[in-house]
Amino acid sequence: MYRRGSMDVALQLEPKTRRAVGAPCCEPVVYPDVDRAQAARLAEVAKALGDPIRLQVVDVLRRHAGKVCVCELVPLFDVSQSTLSHHLKKLRDAGIVDAERQGLWAYYYVLPEALDELRGWLG
Repeated sequence: MYRRGSMDVALQLEPKTRRAVGAPCCEPVVYPDVDRAQAARLAEVAKALGDPIRLQVVDVLRRHAGKVCVCELVPLFDVSQSTLSHHLKKLRDAGIVDAERQGLWAYYYVLPEALDELRGWLG
């Protein structure tokens, strides 16, 4: 008899037995709702957001109404412009942000559908 708080719970213990080679140990409780392609896509987004600077960059971009010049982003982070550009490239490669060039500067913005996909799965 197992006591949990003020409740007694009867546990039925079975003797351990050997199962046949290749036989499953038990039936799965649930199966994934995400197919392989969607899982790969979500993992790519999650991996890109797995860096604290990238997560903060996306936070700034999604909260900004419009496009943000890279020159406005550099002072927000304690990294060089080239390091920030590397992070922005990773976010672009993952399809989370995009950019438009205007003269010498690139203006970045979030692609909401990438975050919607992640939000939808997490929700």
